[in-house]
Amino acid sequence: MTAELIDGVAIAGRVRADVAVGVEKLVADTGVTPGLATVLVGENAASQTYVRAKRKACAEVGIQSFGHELPATSTQQEVEALVRDLNADARVHGILVQLPLPDGLDEEAVLAAISIEKDVDGFHPINIGKLGMKGRDPLFVPCTPDGCMRLLEEAGAQFSGANAVVLGRSNIVGLPAAMLLLKRDATLTVCHSRTKDLPTVCRRADILIAAVGWGEMVKADWVKPGAHVIDVGINNKWLEHPADREFTCAASGEIFTAHRQDESEKGGRKRAGYLDEKSGAAYSREHLPEGQSAEGLVKLFRKYKLVGDVDFEAVKEVAGHITPVPGGVGPMTIAQLLSNTLRGARAAAGK
Repeated sequence: MTAELIDGVAIAGRVRADVAVGVEKLVADTGVTPGLATVLVGENAASQTYVRAKRKACAEVGIQSFGHELPATSTQQEVEALVRDLNADARVHGILVQLPLPDGLDEEAVLAAISIEKDVDGFHPINIGKLGMKGRDPLFVPCTPDGCMRLLEEAGAQFSGANAVVLGRSNIVGLPAAMLLLKRDATLTVCHSRTKDLPTVCRRADILIAAVGWGEMVKADWVKPGAHVIDVGINNKWLEHPADREFTCAASGEIFTAHRQDESEKGGRKRAGYLDEKSGAAYSREHLPEGQSAEGLVKLFRKYKLVGDVDFEAVKEVAGHITPVPGGVGPMTIAQLLSNTLRGARAAAGK
């Protein structure tokens, strides 16, 4: 029997719709428009994409967004000074510092500098501390783990007394998810790289949250029949392409596999390098020489698809409910961020 899909896109859409109604009501009742400030340090391409998506989502539900971009050379003092300025800005009800920060910056200190009343990412030490304490509730819960709980609730998961396994112990997902499961009276196991006989441990789970960052690690024989499986992973799985061949980077000597751009090609493509047809020299994307323009060079690509930490095609034949990748946990992260921002604005307005 094939598992029932947990549709994160549809559930996130309902959360966003609720937020839009809440924003409209707050503005009508108090004149306060919720505001989210994003802080991006450096030029990490993935981080830039995430921030753009968050700002676009804000606009769609009526939340103001204030974007702040700092160079990768910014000092610890400069980043923390910006955070303090945002703490004092009455238009801002949530502050999101996009992680990871460039090397040399102290993430913990930057996150601790965010006012707890504006910590919509839920990573302030006090919020995390309250999350881990019985009988205490944080002002904000980290968005991705909170989204996982919403998905499980929508799928009808029974938490109390259930065996729950969290695969991964990161500060961003694994540990907060574990604490949220404990608050719902689940019996919890947290797995990591030193867990012995990992498949057997996972196979006992009524609820399995995979957040380890290892593509398709969880196989069908790791999963208890009928289990609720939440896949947090986002990984690139490289696919073969008929035109793939090996190139040697003229700058680094690195050998990489790629093919010329095929306009008819469907699915994901990631730029792997460039080819100078006149000289025959190829360059990997990371080693295009300084001063060498990509203009006029042929783009070389690798084909990929996004996969989670769960071998979806195999596990869906065993699990009772499962999230797809993409379309599962991902949409919930931004939806919960919007919800947290509205909550912050309501608190500031005395609502």
